Amino acid sequence: MPIVTIKMIEGRTDEQKRALVEEVTQAVSKTVNAPVENVSIIIEEMSKSHYATAGVRYSDK
Repeated sequence: MPIVTIKMIEGRTDEQKRALVEEVTQAVSKTVNAPVENVSIIIEEMSKSHYATAGVRYSDK
């Protein structure tokens, strides 16, 4: 039972998230030979102020 967690900055549309979940489910199912019914996806969205790279918050760029 594969469980995939996707962390990303908030702001994507429901349509984009739906497409992402469908594509990732198919890729995981094919790669590890798991039935699509057993693939779970968790999307964790964060605000731009909660993500930083090289010491700079994304909201400060």
